[in-house]
Amino acid sequence: MVTRPVVREETTMHDHRKLGRELELFDTDPLIGAGLPYWLPDGAVVRHALEEYIRDAERRAGYRHVYSPVLGKRELYEISGHWSHYSDDMFPPMDLGGEQVVLRPSLCPHHALIYRSRSHSYRELPLRMAELGGMYRSELSGVLGGLTRVRAIQLNDAHIFCTLDQAAGEARAALELIRRAYGALGIRSARYRLSLPGPGGKYVAGPEMWRRAAALLTEVLDASGVEYEAAEGEAAFYGPKIDVQIADSAGREATLSTVQVDFHQPERFGLHYIGPDGAKHRPVMVHRSIIGSVERAVAHLIELHGGAFPAWLAPTQVVVLPVSDDELPQAAALVGRCAAQGLRAEIAGPEHGTLGARVRAARLVPYQAVIGAKEAAGDQVALRLRDGRRLDAVPAAELLTRVRALVDAHSTDLWDTP
Repeated sequence: MVTRPVVREETTMHDHRKLGRELELFDTDPLIGAGLPYWLPDGAVVRHALEEYIRDAERRAGYRHVYSPVLGKRELYEISGHWSHYSDDMFPPMDLGGEQVVLRPSLCPHHALIYRSRSHSYRELPLRMAELGGMYRSELSGVLGGLTRVRAIQLNDAHIFCTLDQAAGEARAALELIRRAYGALGIRSARYRLSLPGPGGKYVAGPEMWRRAAALLTEVLDASGVEYEAAEGEAAFYGPKIDVQIADSAGREATLSTVQVDFHQPERFGLHYIGPDGAKHRPVMVHRSIIGSVERAVAHLIELHGGAFPAWLAPTQVVVLPVSDDELPQAAALVGRCAAQGLRAEIAGPEHGTLGARVRAARLVPYQAVIGAKEAAGDQVALRLRDGRRLDAVPAAELLTRVRALVDAHSTDLWDTP
């Protein structure tokens, strides 16, 4: 039986810069520099859980993961087009042994080289290459803020090398991955945007290339059944893209997830595959990011959930509350059993105040397991859920099984009633 259900409706979002520091998720230091936040232990837990989720989702979708350096020679970015079209957002090159190296502003040139390092047959395509990798943007200090605009970025990036006939299907599959991730994270998109080139010289030349890429993405959006708006001047310098927009606590829009079609870099890097006719053919490069940068994703999650993250993402998933010192051994044993099941648990004992005070202090923890004398004798817990529900005493083993199942499913529900 469930008693005293409480339904909470969030009418406003929180400012992640304030709440993230109050919850000790991240902070900054002037000696490290503006736009370079560091992650505190609880924030690192959230980040790690998010990264684990996205890597697993990508593996299940047929992606192979790589690692690539955060530095590259200036020549690399001259070939890719970043140097001529994007250098204002890059850090200055560093002289090193007669060469100039640059902190990368993007992962795609490295992935193009990884693809080029081996020969490929059409039978291998689509080849899906993913990386959670660092990149760097020389953002002006005036636009930096919390985790949303930073200079060191951990990007959930991937590049799919495929035939032209496969490109639309791969882009649609990327949109489906985004939809599923948003469901697990509790995120709602503000809108979908088809980002097209605008006037000016910031885009690479090639009208036919742009037309083909834009037509392909339009086909993908239409087939996916989502409403979208076209926006000129928002494309990447090398191609159009689908941007999934979110809104922050002040109503400002930002791009979190993207799907892009690129005919430019495969040509610049001379990429090819051997077709069924035995001849060389140029692959299409589909860029996609499911959750964008980890920093921006976590900033949005802080604001969206007010620190009350879905259980699978919460820094502490179970807090064990012994009523008195007499129940401390049973509480410690339960924390150990949680750890053995891969759940993040801790004790809040009587030294931290009254039971009511400890419950209030743990208000953001999904599961509050109270152990009094009766529960200790029966290997049970009196369970309180973060949303205010109180459950009848449940066996400790049942608590572990059910919470583990909800966490494994990346559910936003706190409790499934059989």
